[in-house]
Amino acid sequence: MTGRSRKLVSSGGPWEERVGYSRAVRAGNVVYVSGTTAAQPDGSAHGGDDAYLQAKRCFEVVAEALAEAGAAMADVVRTRMFVTDIGRWEEFARAHGEVFGQVKPAATMVEVRRLIAPELLIEIEVEAVVDER
Repeated sequence: MTGRSRKLVSSGGPWEERVGYSRAVRAGNVVYVSGTTAAQPDGSAHGGDDAYLQAKRCFEVVAEALAEAGAAMADVVRTRMFVTDIGRWEEFARAHGEVFGQVKPAATMVEVRRLIAPELLIEIEVEAVVDER
């Protein structure tokens, strides 16, 4: 990107180096947060089989990445939720609504066959736009 700053944010997660990606990338005033799951360092899923708790943990990790990139949840303009059981949409949506009820970003939720580990129920991506002052 010519003329724009680029900041990479790492969570130190096990897949970042292996796959070659960053938890988040800030390019100018836009922050892109990679697909985020509720995976814990030991490989288990935070919240076990509780869809709401997994989604809530994803948003906590997203918020940490945004903060490190100089953004906040209030700056989010787009969310994408990849879920393994769309029949549980209300559980995932409850966590989303608690975080973004006032922000109301553009949002998508789609069912996928599976995620990187079978115990993971949701993966979330976000995009944020920060006012450059």
